[in-house]
This record gives sequence, C-alpha cells and structure tokens, in this order.
Amino acid sequence: MIANHIHDALGQVDRMRDLILERRRFRGYSGTARMLGGGIALIATLVLDRVESLHTPLLQLAGWTVVLGAALLLNYGGLAIWFFRQRGGIRALDQLRPALEVLPALAIGAALSLALVLHGNFNLLFGIWMGLYGLAHMGYRHSLPGGIIRVGLFYQAAGVACLLTPGISFLNPWPMGLVFFTGESIGGWILRRGPLEEPPELNETTEEETDHETSC
Repeated sequence: MIANHIHDALGQVDRMRDLILERRRFRGYSGTARMLGGGIALIATLVLDRVESLHTPLLQLAGWTVVLGAALLLNYGGLAIWFFRQRGGIRALDQLRPALEVLPALAIGAALSLALVLHGNFNLLFGIWMGLYGLAHMGYRHSLPGGIIRVGLFYQAAGVACLLTPGISFLNPWPMGLVFFTGESIGGWILRRGPLEEPPELNETTEEETDHETSC
C-alpha cells in the first residue's frame, strides 16, 4: 500500500515537472521560417559557387550578409508577429526573454567577424559563425524542444572542424551552405513538430486521480 502511494506521488511529481517545462516553452520562433532560412543559405551557396565574378572575399561576404539579413527578417519578423498577438503587457515582454538571452553570443560573433575582416583573415569566418551560432542554441535548453540543443551541438562540432581543418577557404561556400541548410532544416522540423496546444493548468487533475483520492 505504501509502495503504491510512493509510486503515485512520484508520478504526480513527474507530471508537475512536465507541465512546468511545458509552460516555460518558448513559442515565438517559426519552424517554417527557420527552414526557409536554410533553403536561402543553400540557394546562396549555389549562386556564390557558380558565378565567377563573385569569387572575391568581399563579394562572398556581401552574399552571406544578404543571407543573414533574409534569415533575420524571416525569423524575427515571425517573432514580432507572434509577440504582437500576445496579451498581457509585462507578461508578454517576459516571454521574449529566451530570444534576448542569446544576443550576447551573437554580438560576440559579430565583433569577431568584424575583427577578422579588418585583418583580412576571411578563412576563419565559417568556423566562427557556426561555433557561436551553435553556442547561442544553448540558451534555449529550457525553453525549446530538447532536439534544438543537439542542433546546437552539431553547429559547434562543424565550427570546430572548420577552424581546425587546413585548407578551408572562404571562397568555397559549400561548407557553410551545407551545414546551415542541414541545421536549419532539422531545427525548423523540430520546432514544427513540437506541441502547439496550450498546456493544461497546473491544478488540473484527471478523473482517475480524483477517483483515487476519493477512494483513499
């Protein structure tokens, strides 16, 4: 009898934990927008590779800057639409916290990119971009589905590989394009398949639990 009560109590604790985590889940990012961003990266790779007049470091950088701008427009445009549909003023602002927590890693990435460009060292850019973008994913470990963390680890591993592999050239867009197409496609799929319904109230009990408590 005591063992049954302990089993029921542990089950309630697990359900409570799941409900709390579900309430903390951040729903502002669009999986579709993220997948579109990956597609844009792949298209840009084809253009940057095939058009010979673009085979200079500065023009390649300009091309990736366009990709970045398009991805930001898609993802943060969708985030803005989601935000303005929310109700509750201060509470709605608090819901943006997961998106804001990743900004330091992205800001460091921008500063390192500028420093490398100013020193004419373009070949390290891919590794820096991948690694710090992957690091930014760690900020979502409590607010997005767990698979997103594995996508972040994938970006970090790819970034380290680019940084340590001799011969990686900034004029070869394929490492960047393939990694970001793969990561954004998988990340978007993970976001799309995540539960979209609102979580139940924490004080809600099932009929089975109510019957069990009544019988006790």
